[in-house]
Amino acid sequence: MKINFAVEVKPSKIDGKGAFALTKIPARKKIGELEGEIITIQEGRALAEKNKRVALVELDYEFALNAFYTEAPMKYINHSCKPNSYMRVFKHHVEFYALRDIKKGEELTCNYGETHHDGKLKCQCGVKGCKGFL
Repeated sequence: MKINFAVEVKPSKIDGKGAFALTKIPARKKIGELEGEIITIQEGRALAEKNKRVALVELDYEFALNAFYTEAPMKYINHSCKPNSYMRVFKHHVEFYALRDIKKGEELTCNYGETHHDGKLKCQCGVKGCKGFL
């Protein structure tokens, strides 16, 4: 497993399950990597059309990382309009870094940016200034 800080998966107030820090995570530190299989963009978009929930990151114009079938903790980082981490795509790897100090017990969140939902899925992050949709 490619994870640098201990994370626990448990029920989330945002959506379904979430990833929670088991230790303090300092700002700008790499938290870990999302694991999954490399598939084509076409395969990824077909999966997104068939399933309400996906764990998919487009890596470039040709490939995507499909984490749908893994139970790796980074898969459970929920979206927030005011996140505490960010996602970096680098050479077909998806890495998560802390934007600020993250407290022990805090849920890890990331702004997903553009998604296959095309602004049709209600955002449930609950932060002040929430954009309302993904």
